[in-house]
Amino acid sequence: MKNSFPLRTVVILSALTLGAYTTPAELMVGDQAPKLQTGQWVQGEPVPAFDTNHVYIVEFWATWCGPCVQSIPHLNQVWQKFKDKGVVVIGQDIWDSDPAVAPFVKKMGTNMTYRVALDDKALGDRGFMEQNWWPRGTNHHGIPTAFIINKDGMIAWIGHPMALKDGILEEIVSGRHDLARATAQYKQEWEKNQKSAALQTELFSALNQKQWDEAEAALNKIAATQPGNNGLAGIRLKILLGQKKFDEAYQLADSVSAANRNNADWQNELAWTIAVSDGPNEQCLGLAEKIAGRGVELTQRKDAAVLDTLARVQFMLGKKEEAIATEQEAVNVASDPNAKAAAETTLARYREGKLP
Repeated sequence: MKNSFPLRTVVILSALTLGAYTTPAELMVGDQAPKLQTGQWVQGEPVPAFDTNHVYIVEFWATWCGPCVQSIPHLNQVWQKFKDKGVVVIGQDIWDSDPAVAPFVKKMGTNMTYRVALDDKALGDRGFMEQNWWPRGTNHHGIPTAFIINKDGMIAWIGHPMALKDGILEEIVSGRHDLARATAQYKQEWEKNQKSAALQTELFSALNQKQWDEAEAALNKIAATQPGNNGLAGIRLKILLGQKKFDEAYQLADSVSAANRNNADWQNELAWTIAVSDGPNEQCLGLAEKIAGRGVELTQRKDAAVLDTLARVQFMLGKKEEAIATEQEAVNVASDPNAKAAAETTLARYREGKLP
């Protein structure tokens, strides 16, 4: 019903995963743009190839991708500002069922007026653009990812569409863009992401194998590169609990909870991390009950996941009847069918006297 770490921690570490490169053929800023070979054009005049009269933004997206949908209006605004300056925007759809795209574009209406193309799948389910562009240029992102191609056919910028600012595009359009400098900066960040990805792999490998001391060493290396990143506290708590350093775990959870007293997500995840660790002591469980209770109060007893956390801690403390009552509340307030079914299964286990 929930993750083991706070959402902000997962996002930070997921970004490291997405930053990993696996082959030497990765597209970089400063590289010649690959061939433009799309499938059917859903909207706008077809673009057969890049030319020297235009600057192109090729953005990879999918109808089911939430961040893609959120970024479409922004990209449309960028195009509206620059279309008279020779900028062509191509929304390159990937990973979609082709029939789903046209209705989606129509529904977006004036929020998505730039060109939209399907992928060329003449040679297989994986389209030409997906194979030759997208997996080679995701230094920072999955989808959406945008590439800016300058008038010389070189990749001048790669990134998330929401990070695309008017200033950088104006420089590229006017010819004032320093491509050599941009290339050096991009490659520097690429190398940094390579190192971060390696550290993340080391960390999660150790966590999965419950090699707690090795996990602590890897986490310390990551923390050294991200000073002030409090989002790593959830992972550190998991490691301390695995090491059976209960006093340190208690102090960390208590301090993070106090620092985020009005954040229900933090209260819930701290309590849940304690509850699902291997054999937490009674002192830590007591703190987990207190923290989970804060989460329940903050959500006004209307969040099934938070109630579920409190119920688990109560059951582990031997408070069976309280756990049953709390889990019944979780069942009652759960709006998602899957969440409700999970809560009902958990409730049945508590009634049997068993911990899920």
